Amino acid sequence: MEVRKSWDWEEAEKKNQPEREEGFTMLKGGKDGKGYTIADIEALPEGERAELIGGEWFWMDTPVRRHQDILGEMFVSIKLHIRENKGKCKIYAAPFAVYIKKDKFNYVEPDISVVCDREKLDEKGCQGAPDWAIEILSPSSVKMDCERKVKLYREAGVREYWIVDPKAETVTVYDFEHDKEPVRYSFSDRIQAGIFEDLYLKLSEMDI
Repeated sequence: MEVRKSWDWEEAEKKNQPEREEGFTMLKGGKDGKGYTIADIEALPEGERAELIGGEWFWMDTPVRRHQDILGEMFVSIKLHIRENKGKCKIYAAPFAVYIKKDKFNYVEPDISVVCDREKLDEKGCQGAPDWAIEILSPSSVKMDCERKVKLYREAGVREYWIVDPKAETVTVYDFEHDKEPVRYSFSDRIQAGIFEDLYLKLSEMDI
């Protein structure tokens, strides 16, 4: 019997990271020195956004126009597919609260979240991991999206994770559900969404 070796995710994270410097603001500590919590996130003034990973605080920059163009086009394509197929999944664009580990030290706002288990949804957002998360890279988010979130999303139970790189015009697809090697596509490729058998996205045909 052939035994397939589990994919080395740590090595994959390094290989799939674009060579750019990170520039977001990370804070450690919190009031009690044990890390920031969701209570700190909820105390933010209106209009300010941050994420938590293991109690570490990451300020979120305002996205540029092309980031929003890509987000909008992808959101509409996925939303229409779900609606036309009378699917049970729900799709949300950032800012949308994801309490990804249902603890007080981890909180994220993926650019796009697709949630197929509606029991996870409440008035605050998603309690647990979305089925599909999409992040669109900004110069300040490379390390966050390509390293920290790869690890977090895999551990938390996200089934599929896409990293869209507007500068390189690539999409890196992580199929965590089947423990597959990540695959990098160009915007001109037809990319299948793993959680939907018949949804393909071709970003070069979108108005971005």
